Amino acid sequence: MADIRNVAVPNIGNFKDVNVVEVLVKVGDTIKAEDSLITLETDKATMDVPAPAAGVIREMMVKAGDKVSQGSVILRLESGDTAKALAVQPVTAAAATVEQTRNPSPALPLSGEEAAPSPPLTRGGREGLAHASPAIRRFARELGVDIAQVRGSAAKGRITRDDVQNFVKAALAQPHGAAGGLQVLAMPIVDFAQFGAIETRPLSRIKRLSGPYLHRNWVSIPHVTQFDEADITDMEAWRKQLNEEYAKQGIKITPLAFFLKVVADALRQYPEFNASLESSAGSLVLKKYFHIGVAVDTPEGLVVPVLRDVDSKGIVQLAKELGEISARARDQKLSAAEMQGGCFTISSLGGIGGTAFTPIINAPEVAILGVSRSSMKPVYQNGGFVPRLMLPLSLSYDHRVIDGASAARFIVYLSQTLADIRRLAL
Repeated sequence: MADIRNVAVPNIGNFKDVNVVEVLVKVGDTIKAEDSLITLETDKATMDVPAPAAGVIREMMVKAGDKVSQGSVILRLESGDTAKALAVQPVTAAAATVEQTRNPSPALPLSGEEAAPSPPLTRGGREGLAHASPAIRRFARELGVDIAQVRGSAAKGRITRDDVQNFVKAALAQPHGAAGGLQVLAMPIVDFAQFGAIETRPLSRIKRLSGPYLHRNWVSIPHVTQFDEADITDMEAWRKQLNEEYAKQGIKITPLAFFLKVVADALRQYPEFNASLESSAGSLVLKKYFHIGVAVDTPEGLVVPVLRDVDSKGIVQLAKELGEISARARDQKLSAAEMQGGCFTISSLGGIGGTAFTPIINAPEVAILGVSRSSMKPVYQNGGFVPRLMLPLSLSYDHRVIDGASAARFIVYLSQTLADIRRLAL
């Protein structure tokens, strides 16, 4: 017997009024459990809402451009014997619907564009409707562009990715007053093919999303980077011993687990690093919790899952959680909640190489630690040189909140604690 149920937005963290950027199904479609229903976009990432069960869609409650929160009803789904029988048949209608949503016919602009997170770039108005696919509309929103102001160059006035990019270039080339922000020249438009063979490859979704935020953080935060080295010879010896002890439990103890524990201890000792700046109110928000983000390299680009309450967990537990959340990140299965609430970020390139780098602060945090590859070096001790395993550290900090002396004390504290993990017991 048929059973009609409401399908709602699941737990998406603390996000509210999230934009619906694509609707992947329509009334009458037969779907299977875990099929994607709609695509949501936050300031951190895009995510698909999966179907909780198989069935036939009887009513749609949302459309592209709507805003939803956890618990918002998306659609009404008919499940039961009839629906289950249909669900095992080829879902050609659903596949056609997905293709249609990716390449739709001209439609009204999304209402969600009127609430873009950054002020839209404008270059004179034009009448009529903006004809663009959901992917192009999303790309325009990421750049802060009012899609209605862009003139389409494709058939029937459809807007392409190049149209949006050219619009931005033209807007940046216009002169701005003193209050108009940074005065920069537009990037040169170069026909690279005239010099030889080329290949055009689109940026991954994660890079398209993160790019504008990295640019904002770099130009709006006065970065200073402090460098140091930590002697981790003894730490590495203990880590290898722990690895042998916990190998049967399938737990891999990585150096990053030690870094997490040491950073949490340093944040407790230097609370201005565990803070966020409220520039409008001229005040500093000091956090009493210790959630630390870890940059994870994935095929699509870097993502930063957050490990919570690091100060209250041991190194073995941190190693276990780190392995689990890193695997979810690489499989693109992180939830929005798992990327929220960070106080401080660690970016480790030790597994790849390099001697130092300048990591970009992950606003609204005020500092980030970069870790490079360790190497054996001669260190002068007790009247002679001895081989020691030295780890390069790069601490970028917001100079509006942290001065150079505080940054030096912080990174020296990190170095001393990594050199002698027994300090964590003090």
